[in-house]
Parts: sequence; structure tokens; C-alpha cells
Amino acid sequence: MKNVIAVGMPEKPVSATKTRVRVLCVDDHRVMLDGLSLLISRQPDMEVIASATLGEQAVDLFVRHRPDVTLMDLQLPTMTGLEAIREIRAKAPDAKIVVLTMYQGDEDIYRALEAGAAAYVLKDSLSDDLVTVIRDVHHGNRPIPADVAMRLAQRRAQPSLTPREVDVIRLIAQGLRNKEIGVALGISEWTAKVHVKNILAKLKVNDRAAVIQIALRRGIIHLP
Repeated sequence: MKNVIAVGMPEKPVSATKTRVRVLCVDDHRVMLDGLSLLISRQPDMEVIASATLGEQAVDLFVRHRPDVTLMDLQLPTMTGLEAIREIRAKAPDAKIVVLTMYQGDEDIYRALEAGAAAYVLKDSLSDDLVTVIRDVHHGNRPIPADVAMRLAQRRAQPSLTPREVDVIRLIAQGLRNKEIGVALGISEWTAKVHVKNILAKLKVNDRAAVIQIALRRGIIHLP
């Protein structure tokens, strides 16, 4: 695979005599699931054993089938893909999960890998690259495409936002002012103002409009 950094054990050759890699596919678009099923079914060493369109369903199917590798979208209704990853990893710390998503923000990547995903692949990379990633992850590697590694390095160089600051950013995106943010979070207007000041400093911007723009681009927040 082009421009991929593999971390961990060296890749092992695939033997046709071995049991096929059992894959669980999770995406809220049926067309995407059909495409993944077609791609994987063409591989002599892989098979799709189940598919899910909801995070809760993904967790249930994982527990029921114990797939070798799970492909997980992040943008899911009700329970997000990130929440599903955390719940699956809580039940099975050795679960091998590949994030397959449209989200390109450095914060999305950081959160997914911190939650326990072994790899992060963008949907616009769908090709034989994904098949290679599945094999790598199944063999115990953590392959990181070069573009994803670059974004992750950028994220690690940024000051971290606290959970409360992320809450404040979400409310800023809803158009709330400091007093309204304070009411919504049960804090004083002065404390809300301090949070906003810290957010501006950490994101290196001067106004609320820029906060929203940066937060959306980096994946710190997502619009419904």
C-alpha cells in the first residue's frame, strides 16, 4: 500500500489454507455497506460475517460474532462510531477496529486512536488499500496512512481542550453568548467568559466565528 506507516509486528504472508478474516462492517449508509461487502467478498482470505447501520447494533453484533476485524464509520445516529468503539473495547480490549470515515479532522483521528482504533482510513481511499489495512490489522499491526499520520502529528502539537471547553464551543456554535452559556452549563457568566478566553488562546483565533470554523475543520465538533 502506498504511503503507509506500519507499526507493530511485520506483515505475515496470507495462506489460502488458513481461516478467512471475519469482518464486521458498520456504516449508516446501505450503499456503502453493499460496496464494502462486494470489495471484501472478492478477497479469497476474507468474508463479511455481519453488517450494522447503528452503533448499538454494532456493539451487539460484535459480542455475538466476535469478528477478527471491525470496520467502523464515525458518523452514526444515536450512538456515534466513537462511542461504539469505546464500548466494544471495554467489552473486548483486544478488539481490532479500523475506522473508515469521511471525517478528516485531526481531532477525529486523535479521539478514534485514543479510543482504541488500530487504524484510521478515509473513505476516499477505498480501494485495495483498505484490503491491505484489514490484513495488517488482523496480523497485529497498526497501519497509519501518511496523510492521517501528518494530521495526527499536527493534533499532538496543539494545546488540548478540556471537555468543558468543548462543551462551550458547541454552545458557541449554537449562537449562545456568555451569559446563556453559563445558564446552559450551570456556571457563572464570568466562568463562561474565562472558558471562551482560553478557547480563543488555544485555537489561536480572535473571535467566535473563527472558533466555529476551526472547530468544524478540525473535527472538534460536528454539526447535526
